[in-house]
Amino acid sequence: MTIREATPDDVPAILRLVHELAVYEREPDAVEATEEHFTAALFPASGSPTTFAHVAEVDGEVVGMAVWYLTFSTWTGVNGIWLEDLFVEPEHRGSGLGRELLATLARTCVERGYRRLEWWVLDWNEPSIGFYRGLGAVPQDEWTVFRMDGDALATLGA
Repeated sequence: MTIREATPDDVPAILRLVHELAVYEREPDAVEATEEHFTAALFPASGSPTTFAHVAEVDGEVVGMAVWYLTFSTWTGVNGIWLEDLFVEPEHRGSGLGRELLATLARTCVERGYRRLEWWVLDWNEPSIGFYRGLGAVPQDEWTVFRMDGDALATLGA
C-alpha cells in the first residue's frame, strides 16, 4: 500500500471515489463535479492550485483519497488544513489506509507549522466517528454549520 500526492492521471479515479462516497453518504445523484473541475482545482494550467489531494494505492490501483485545502485561523494567525473528503473503498477499510491518509495530512500540518486539521462527519456515520475519536480527534459540537447556495446565494450576491 502506498500513500502519495495525486497526479493529473489520478483525476478519473478521484472522481470515481467521489461518486462512491456520494452513494455511501446517501446522496448518489448529488455529484456535479467533472474531471475538468478536479483538474482545474488540483492542477491548474496557470496559477496555484486551490485544492490538493493524496491517494492510497494498493497494487497500483487507487482505492482511497483525501481531498483538502488550506484554511486560515484569525485566532492563531496561521493556516490549517480542511479535509473536504476522506474515502477508502469498503473492501480496503480496516487495512490502515484511512489512518495513513490522515497521518499524511497531520505530518503536513506539523511540517508546515499549521495548527489545525479539521473536517465534518455526518451525525449518523458512527463507524467514521468512532474511527476519528480513536485517532484522538475531538468533535466541535458547539458550532453550527451554515450554508448558503442556490437562490439565497444568488439573491445576496446580486
